[in-house]
Amino acid sequence: MKQTASQTVGPYLRIGLIYGDAQNDLLQEQTAGERIKIKGVVRDGDGQPITDAMVEIWQPDANGIYNHPTDPLQEQADPHFRGFGRAETRNEGRYEFKTIKPGSRNGQAPYINVNVFARGMLLHALTRIYFEDEPANETDTVLNAVDSSRRHTLIAVPEQSSDLPTYRFDIHVQGAEETVFFNPTG
Repeated sequence: MKQTASQTVGPYLRIGLIYGDAQNDLLQEQTAGERIKIKGVVRDGDGQPITDAMVEIWQPDANGIYNHPTDPLQEQADPHFRGFGRAETRNEGRYEFKTIKPGSRNGQAPYINVNVFARGMLLHALTRIYFEDEPANETDTVLNAVDSSRRHTLIAVPEQSSDLPTYRFDIHVQGAEETVFFNPTG
């Protein structure tokens, strides 16, 4: 019997999923809320940058409302805010988004949903970005359900910048500093 050579998924992201650099800018001139930048590096289990991954974010507007049919307040969502973006990691595994700091509802701390797609991953990895300077982190049910020794992997840290307030959020897909990922089915 002849064996089939092993294969991984991708690299197909540039061809199939990225349609230009503007997908990482979620802002319009009229977008309400505090404008911020989120940037980071996607790393493998050895700490090496992954240069052909894609980071996708989904988030609510400044009032905590998603412009999505499953949000009962969708009609009140900021029509000038996309709430969805994609960035590829071509240069040394780096990604960047221009967005707003999300609002929150139902007693949760503000957060951004993140999907990570990379070569060799049959399913995307799902995580969240929380913000270090948010007092509501102390009482957020989801964040506090994460083991305290790993919680820091979900926290974006403020960083000096010459333009927009900037938060750094590095993603480690494996290894000792692996980012906490969530099971999308429950």
